[in-house]
Amino acid sequence: MSAWDTVKDNWRVVLLVAMLVLSTVFLFAPGIGGASGGATANGTANGSTGGPVAESGGITNLQYGLELSGGTRIRAPLAGVHASGVDFGGQNASAVEERVAGELSGIDVTDVTARPAGVYTQQDVTQETAVVEVASDNVTTDELAGALDAGGYAYGELHDGVSEVTLQQAVVVLRSKVNEAGLSGGSVRTVESGGQSFVLIEVPNEDRSEVVDLVDSRGTVQIVVYHPVQENDSTTYVNTTAIRQEQFQSVGTAQQDDTGSSFVSVSVREDAAPEVQRTFVDTQVAQPGGSECRFESNPQSTEPCILVVRDGQVVSSFGMDGGLANSMQTGEWANNPTFILTTGSGQQAFERAQEVSVDLRAGALPAPLALDEGTTTTVTASQGESFRTDSLIIGVLAVLTVAGVVFVRYGRPQVAAPMVVTALSEVVVLLGFAAFIRYPLDLSVIAGFIAVIGTGVDDLVIIADEVMSEGDVNSRRVFESRFRKAFWVIGAAAATTIIAMSPLAVLSLGDLQGFAIFTILGVLVGVLVTRPAYGDILRVLLTDR
Repeated sequence: MSAWDTVKDNWRVVLLVAMLVLSTVFLFAPGIGGASGGATANGTANGSTGGPVAESGGITNLQYGLELSGGTRIRAPLAGVHASGVDFGGQNASAVEERVAGELSGIDVTDVTARPAGVYTQQDVTQETAVVEVASDNVTTDELAGALDAGGYAYGELHDGVSEVTLQQAVVVLRSKVNEAGLSGGSVRTVESGGQSFVLIEVPNEDRSEVVDLVDSRGTVQIVVYHPVQENDSTTYVNTTAIRQEQFQSVGTAQQDDTGSSFVSVSVREDAAPEVQRTFVDTQVAQPGGSECRFESNPQSTEPCILVVRDGQVVSSFGMDGGLANSMQTGEWANNPTFILTTGSGQQAFERAQEVSVDLRAGALPAPLALDEGTTTTVTASQGESFRTDSLIIGVLAVLTVAGVVFVRYGRPQVAAPMVVTALSEVVVLLGFAAFIRYPLDLSVIAGFIAVIGTGVDDLVIIADEVMSEGDVNSRRVFESRFRKAFWVIGAAAATTIIAMSPLAVLSLGDLQGFAIFTILGVLVGVLVTRPAYGDILRVLLTDR
C-alpha cells in the first residue's frame, strides 16, 4: 500500500494529529488568539461568553477568569418597579413622567421613565406595551399604582424590578463604565436566578472597594448655575440646569495642569450650544469680565457659580473666565462650544475629575443597583493562584486514575494506551480552542474538561468492549461491523448529552454556561474526530487484513 493510500485509509487519525498540532500552536505561539478588549454585548467579554479575561496564563496563551486569577464579582438586581400596559391618555412621555413623579414622595422626575411600546434597537429588545417605571428602592408597586390612579392613567400589570429594556440599558452603561475606567478584562452580563434578573459584574485583579465605587452610583452628571434672583425685595440663590448629560458631545480624560489643578475638557452638541450659551448669559455667570465663585466659602454672597453636580452632590464649583464669558456675550462660543470643568487641586480632586469623565462618557445608569439585595465576592490573587494549582493537580489525578483503571481493565497496551492518549487529545483540542478565542478559564470550565475526559473514556470503553466482545478480531470487515454498532450507541449518547446541555449553554445562568459550552464542544470533538480516530488505531493494531 502506498503512502497516499495509507493516509486515505487513516484520514481520521491524520485529522486528529492536525488538530493537535494546530491546538499546540494556539496554546504556545506568541500573538495567537482573538483581540482582547472590554466587555461586549449580552454579557460577553472579549469576544467570549465566559466572563472576564485576566492576564495570560504564563508561557501559554490561556486566559484565566476571575476564580483563577483573582478579582471581584458583584451580582445584584436593579432597584425599581414598573407597570406595563399603561395608557398615556394622549399625553407625551415627558408629561406622564412629571405627573407620576409629582404623585410620589421623594421621587424626582429623573427617576421616572415613561416608555411607549416599540422596538429598542440598541438593546435589541421589543417592548410590547407602554411602560411606566420608577427607578428607586423606596417605591413599592402599590405606591406606583396609587400614582398612576391619581394621574388618571389606566394600566395592566404591576411588577417588582425594572423592565427588560432598562435592564439591557444598564448593562450597556455599566460595560462602558468598566471600559472607560480602564478595568481591563471586566465583563457585565445578565443572569437569571429564582425567576429574578440580576446584573453580574466581574472584574479581574481589582479589589471590592474600587469596583463598588464605580458601579454603586448612577453617574448622573449635570452642569448647574448657582445664581441669585430677586424675590419679594430679597435675594435668593437658586440652581438652574445649564447642561444636561445627554447634551455633551465629547468628553476628555481627567488631567492636571502645571499648578496641580484637575480638569476635564468637554464640548457641547451643536444643536444644544445656543440654549446652553443663553442660560449662562441669562444667569449672569457669563457676565462681562467673567465671574468669581465663592460658593464654598460664602454661598449666600457670591457671584454666579458653575456647579458640577454628580448624583445630586456638588463635585466642584468655579466661576467663569473673562475670555469665555465675553465669547458667550457676543454669541461666538456657540460656534465652538467647548470649555473646561475644573474639580480643584490635590489627589481627591483628580479622582473626582476621573469619576466625572467616566460618568459623562459612559452615561447615567437608568436605575441604581440594589447592592444590599445582591452578593459580592472577592478572590485575591493568591487564592486564584491556589485554585489554578489545585485544578492542575485534580486534572493530573483524574488522568492517572483513568489510565490506571483502563490498563487494569484490558491489560493490553495496544488497546489501553491509545484510549488514554485519545481521551487526553480532546482536552488539548479544547484548550487550544479556548486559547484561540481567549475564553477565560474558570472552575466551571475545568469541571467541563474533567467531564469530557470521563465521557470520552466511557465511549472509548464501549468501542473497545464491542470490538473485542467475541474474542480477537482479525478481519477488517468484522471489525468495522462491530465498530459501527458501538458508534451508534455513543452517537445516541452524545446527542442526549448535547440536548441536555444546550439550555445551560444558551441561557444566562452564570458559571453553568461555561461548563455546558465546553462539555458540548468536547462531545462534538469526540464524536466527529477522536472516537473515529481511535477506531482507526484499533483497526490497525488488532486486524491482520
